[in-house]
Amino acid sequence: MHSRTNSEASFILVGSESGRDADRRGSKDSTDAETGQADVKSKPLKLQDTNQPSQSFAHDWSTVGTGGKLYVHGRHFVDAHGRVCNLRGVNLSGNCKTPTNHDHDDFPANHADVTFVGRPFPLEEAPDHFARLRRWGLTFIRFLVTWEAVEHAGPGIYDTDYLSYIRNLLSLLPQYGLTAFVVLHQDVWSRYSGGSGAPAWTLEAVGFDLHGLEEPGAAWLRGIKGGGHIEDERGLWPCGYQKLAAATMATCFWAGDMFAPKLKVKNTDGEEVSIQTFLQTAFLNMWQVVANTVGDLEGILGFEIMNEPHRGYVELCSMHAFDYNTDLHLGHVPTAFQSFMLGAGHPTAVGFWTRSFPMPTRRTSTKVLNTARQNAWRDDGPTKGICLWEMHGVWGWDSRKDEGVVLRESYFTKDPMTGRKVDWYEDFFYPFVNRWAEVVRGATSPDKLVLAEPIPNEFCPASWTADRRPPNMVYAPHWYDLNALFTKAFGDFTVNVQGLSRGMFPLKAFYWGHQGARDNFALQIRNIVEAGYRSLGEKPVIIGECGIPMDLNKGEAFKTDRWHWQTRMMDAMLTALDRSLVGFTLWNYNPDNDDHTGDDWNGENFSWFSRRRALSGVWLDHAQTSPTLDNGARILRAFVRPYAAKTAGIPRHFSYEMNTGAFEYEWVVPGPSADAGAQSPSVDRPPVTADAHPALKSKVTEIYVPSMIAHDRKVVVEGLASGDHYEYDESRQTLSIEPAALTPGHVHRVSVRVVPPLKPEFFVNNFWDDFSGHAVAVIVLVLSFLVALLWVRMSEMP
Repeated sequence: MHSRTNSEASFILVGSESGRDADRRGSKDSTDAETGQADVKSKPLKLQDTNQPSQSFAHDWSTVGTGGKLYVHGRHFVDAHGRVCNLRGVNLSGNCKTPTNHDHDDFPANHADVTFVGRPFPLEEAPDHFARLRRWGLTFIRFLVTWEAVEHAGPGIYDTDYLSYIRNLLSLLPQYGLTAFVVLHQDVWSRYSGGSGAPAWTLEAVGFDLHGLEEPGAAWLRGIKGGGHIEDERGLWPCGYQKLAAATMATCFWAGDMFAPKLKVKNTDGEEVSIQTFLQTAFLNMWQVVANTVGDLEGILGFEIMNEPHRGYVELCSMHAFDYNTDLHLGHVPTAFQSFMLGAGHPTAVGFWTRSFPMPTRRTSTKVLNTARQNAWRDDGPTKGICLWEMHGVWGWDSRKDEGVVLRESYFTKDPMTGRKVDWYEDFFYPFVNRWAEVVRGATSPDKLVLAEPIPNEFCPASWTADRRPPNMVYAPHWYDLNALFTKAFGDFTVNVQGLSRGMFPLKAFYWGHQGARDNFALQIRNIVEAGYRSLGEKPVIIGECGIPMDLNKGEAFKTDRWHWQTRMMDAMLTALDRSLVGFTLWNYNPDNDDHTGDDWNGENFSWFSRRRALSGVWLDHAQTSPTLDNGARILRAFVRPYAAKTAGIPRHFSYEMNTGAFEYEWVVPGPSADAGAQSPSVDRPPVTADAHPALKSKVTEIYVPSMIAHDRKVVVEGLASGDHYEYDESRQTLSIEPAALTPGHVHRVSVRVVPPLKPEFFVNNFWDDFSGHAVAVIVLVLSFLVALLWVRMSEMP
């Protein structure tokens, strides 16, 4: 199928039209029969702004599209023309967590010989995937690299084939208007502790036996071996953060000098160093290699230090319990003390947690684990087969009583040498982020962006002051609907888990209907964004991960091919992101996804694209208007939606209704205005004074309007003033608006709709829509009862 011709969708401007040319398809009567608007006989006008590149498009982040570069100013990303840029894209990709030669049955064998060449897709397929993302307006890439992919063969041994592959792949980005930041991805430390990220030799350096972690519950590896799909295994993998292997590795990495000073290992030069020095040096050296490999490429905007960092045991208040509010309890969840005993080969009774309501989980049984007495520690390792934490006197085994004993209950809350209370962020995280930023900037250039995020589900800490963060930092937290992730279900009832975990009155945390879901998600995302502004000041925020499971509601859509609830949930999430005026990278675009295995990692199934459903090769037309690129995607209507990509001013409001294709956008030209002095963390009241924004060198605002909704429809624009110009080019999926002048303080408001409107995907219901009849009936019944009661009382009076 060939692409559609240029600008097949007509475009109508509503407003003052003096001196406009006749419509390219002929004049109409004084009243348009389809739109009901007054005599509108206009032809799209050529923009007068000579700074506007003719070959770019709204969502083009190449040097052509941005006038040279993107940079940070206040809370915004800004192009060389001074326009505020809204970056939207995807995580590329979930399959980067596992090597191309991963074998479920042999894992964890042959860990030094893995290869990640071809992740996320073979180089020859790149034009297909990049053209697809460009058509969908998702041109901002969070590109996943794992430590294991770069350095799996051993410390200091880098996979040059993989490095060459990612350089060749990322060098193609500008041809499609894409830009990317590279993230060092990890979950639960490593594949070998149940997640993804670090190479196997990091665990061996600490003393773990890779083949001895499952039996003592030191790691849950079933999800890496192809499991995680059945009900009993669903959602177990995040509990791995609390298990012995991952928690020990994170503690050694961040704070080994303080909490594991006895553990010494030899580095690549044969010198004996602390485990923290060994791990952090290897990590920084690996990052320097990655930055050197791709940092000079035009398409690389910056780097993110680490996905979803975790503190391990640092600040652990009790050896006998984890924090129920922050740590997931599901399945067998041993306490830290129980983990120590299990890992040392002692059978130990552990509680089993199941899903419940209203609390998420509850302990329902107890079982003795590690009856085989498997030791998680290697006899030939640096600890000589002894538990690292037993070696440091945190606990011991009383052979007379044949039981374990906690010796230092508050060991991980204070410096063991001085007794000073520790703070993971202030003592360990912030200093290392600054060290890392110096390394990557030294390997590339000082103007590269550096991105960082807090521990998942935590707000931006107030202690992250300017003196504790590197220059040019972007805050990149994540957001998911935790209730939907936990239950793998979505319907009319949604819950604000973020609020409940922070003491919100329960009835305020419950929402009904699609309008309720939109409001619920919007409140949560706004809280995250504004917490960032409060802590960091006027610094950019990008939601680094946000997404929805494709296997909601027991995978019903795979059987019926009806994606009703997935569509509604994606719309609620993106509507919430629109309200917060924040950019994002969706989780995730995974070409290897299929209905049965999903993303083939811990039972997850988040990709709304699958190559198995798509066309490829000669069957594809790479033009932005080509619907051949849409094959293989689910819920397209929900995530392919208009947005203001480049604004000649400061965004104040954006709202889109996917059921009709209509949207509203408001922006203000920097300068004096009624609220010019406002310096607020509010998402919709940003600073608008001229000194808070770089000088605008272009008057043109560019809005991405998908061909998917504009094709064969008339596009109606309302709100433009006399003398304002516009142009819509379907081939570039770009609506360009040029006001007559950049008047400081002036607020522009534009409403855009398509005629005929899109066919609704669903009804935006709320509580009163669904239950008003019942509520009225109950009220009438209660009033009738009260009236009858009153009548009886009055009749009994003398």
